[in-house]
Parts: sequence; C-alpha cells; structure tokens
Amino acid sequence: MLYACPFESNLPLEKGPVEAVDTSLTGFWYGIVKDGSDFFGIEALEISRQSDSLYSIIRYGKSVKGDMIMPDTAYLTGFSSKAGEQNFMNVAGKSTEPGPGKTIYYLAAFNRHHDTLQVRAVTETFTTRKFFKKPEELKQLVVDMSQKKNIYDELFTLSYRKIVKPASFLP
Repeated sequence: MLYACPFESNLPLEKGPVEAVDTSLTGFWYGIVKDGSDFFGIEALEISRQSDSLYSIIRYGKSVKGDMIMPDTAYLTGFSSKAGEQNFMNVAGKSTEPGPGKTIYYLAAFNRHHDTLQVRAVTETFTTRKFFKKPEELKQLVVDMSQKKNIYDELFTLSYRKIVKPASFLP
C-alpha cells in the first residue's frame, strides 16, 4: 500500500490555465477518513485564489519515513481544466530528484457536491509514459484510458468536508 504514488508528468492537461477560479472550491477542507483507521491522521487542504485562474493549495498531511509517521505539508499551485466531462486539477510541484528543481504535474479528478469535495489522484500505473510533447497528448490519453479502466489510485482518493479553519492551523 505504501509504495503507491500519484502519476507525475512533465506537462499539465492544458498549456496554461483556461478556466476562472471557482470560489466554491476555496476554503479549508478537512479529510474524511475512509476506513476509520486514521492511519495517516490529519489530511486537509487549504485552497485559495492566487490569481484569476490559479489556485494556491496547501496540503496538510502526514508521510511515512521508515517506521515513523511525520507531518508533511506541501505548498502547491494548480489550475482546473476538463478532460472529457471530468474536472481535473493540474497541480504543479517541484521534482525531488537531485539537480535543479523542475516542475512536475500531478493530475487529480475532483467533484464538489455541497460541502463535500472528492479528490481522486491519477495513479502512477495509468501509463508508463512520463514525458509528453504537448498537453493535448496527455489529455487524450487520460480520456481514452479512463474509458477502458480505473485510472485513479485508491490510496490517493479522499473526500473532504468544508469547515471553518481550526485555530491550530492559523499562523
């Protein structure tokens, strides 16, 4: 279970942001634990508007380092787009490979219904390709593959409930 990772790509689904920020996505979203085990503990997203079409995303979570569970906070940017009828967040991060930091993209399908946000990260096994010449190639592959099989990673699928930001998360 712990070896799974979300899919990383050199490109997002679009050349750049094309959709305006959806203010219903902004706010503090607290993770709803699926199985009650609370294996990783807190999982929360803080989404804010960075520009007309960019989101600032802070992911509060935990990661496993050897036999220890450690706090893990990630500061990301993202923009939304569609592949077929599905909404996706194109999330930009920095590669952890040695050398100068390069931007990598994670793809996560999302659906919002009232105060619940479901996020499903595309799994690393969705394709063996990591490099694409054009975003259109990646977008078409996502559409084609999603019609044939489940392209989402169960470990990185989570529902969040929108809540008022707790005082423990305030600066």
